Amino acid sequence: MTLCNFFRHLLPLILTLFTSISPSTQQLFSGDLNALHQITYSLTDVKKTGGFFSTWNFTSPEIQNPCVSFSGVTCSVVNNQLRVVSLYLGTGLSDSPGLAGIISAEGLYQLTELTQLVIYPGIVTGFIPSEIGNRLKNLRIIFITNNRITGTIPVSISKLSHLHTLDLSHNKLTGKIPATLTTLLPNLKTLVLSYNRLVGEVPNFSDESQLIHLDLKNNLLDGALPKNFPKTLRYLSLSSNGLWGPVDSVTSSFNLVYLDLSMNKFTGSIPSSLFFTSLQSMYLQRNNFTGKINSPFLSTSTSTSTSSFELYGFGSTIDLSHNLLSGEIPSFLDSVETLFLNNNHFTGKVPESYVSNVFAGKMKTLYLQRNYITLFPMGEKMGTVLPDGVALCLRYNCMVPPAVGLTACPVSAGGPVSRPFGQCSVFNSGKLMG
Repeated sequence: MTLCNFFRHLLPLILTLFTSISPSTQQLFSGDLNALHQITYSLTDVKKTGGFFSTWNFTSPEIQNPCVSFSGVTCSVVNNQLRVVSLYLGTGLSDSPGLAGIISAEGLYQLTELTQLVIYPGIVTGFIPSEIGNRLKNLRIIFITNNRITGTIPVSISKLSHLHTLDLSHNKLTGKIPATLTTLLPNLKTLVLSYNRLVGEVPNFSDESQLIHLDLKNNLLDGALPKNFPKTLRYLSLSSNGLWGPVDSVTSSFNLVYLDLSMNKFTGSIPSSLFFTSLQSMYLQRNNFTGKINSPFLSTSTSTSTSSFELYGFGSTIDLSHNLLSGEIPSFLDSVETLFLNNNHFTGKVPESYVSNVFAGKMKTLYLQRNYITLFPMGEKMGTVLPDGVALCLRYNCMVPPAVGLTACPVSAGGPVSRPFGQCSVFNSGKLMG
């Protein structure tokens, strides 16, 4: 091959490479340009001057390429055409009122190479286009949060095989969560539908699910939990719904770091295996859990006396308050930094390791008020003043609490300092210890 022929064969490759890294040298695909026009017809800035759309100028002769000059528009060369691949509508700034109007299906459907659709907080109303999953098959991120979107979640979203993140939180969505969202999206990692008006049960999950973050709090969900959760799950929040029944299936997620099942109607005992995980934040308050808190080490060779700060430690929080839990205070939780066990039926004395860690400043918050506890064993070396930043509340138990156990109590812990003897006799065989 001659040198001239070599460069003749190489030239198309050079041109392709140049256009792929320099989209500003091409004109935007006409269909995408028309789509951007349609979007400005249906959405507008709440802020009338200097808002998000102030850079979207279709008439100025100086504007040759929206990919370069339009805020929130990112383009790439696809099949030798310059296409819109990312659309971020709104500024996303905390002091911005955002956008108003509706989502234009007519405009959106033309952006067939779109991979990211983001609508920042504002007052956008209307529905999510029902055919979004059939028309925009390359979508990887859908982020439409803190607006006023109504209607149901389109089932067609379940056809977006590349979808990685779906966040529709803080809207006014109704209806059930499509079951196919958790069974037909193998690449979905983040699903956030919190603060809506969704009903029905938490859907089941496929064995292939790779979900990492699931947030469904503050909806109208009811029913029992699914049989299994994805093993990959690290964040799970189902707080403030009407869910009921046992929570054993949550233990199928071995990698959980954050768990919030608070303010539901869950019953039964708390699985001991939940305490033998990577969990650093666990919120189970305001349910109907009963029974004792059993040590997760009972079936292992690990001794409960070795729990120390190797198990939970810095930044950890466990809230089991406002349930019907009974038995003695579990000693293996002495390493939790923020621990709420108040408003239960716990009896007996507080483990000495708790007392030591409180006065050492390792356990920053310990709420034990409104139980049936009989002794907080303060040693002579403990002193009478808590370290700075430490909160301890022992009010309304079956004892006269030390003064340090009253100063940090919340307003809700008001009432007498100790329980009446008649109440204590039911739980402590009539023996009231000072």
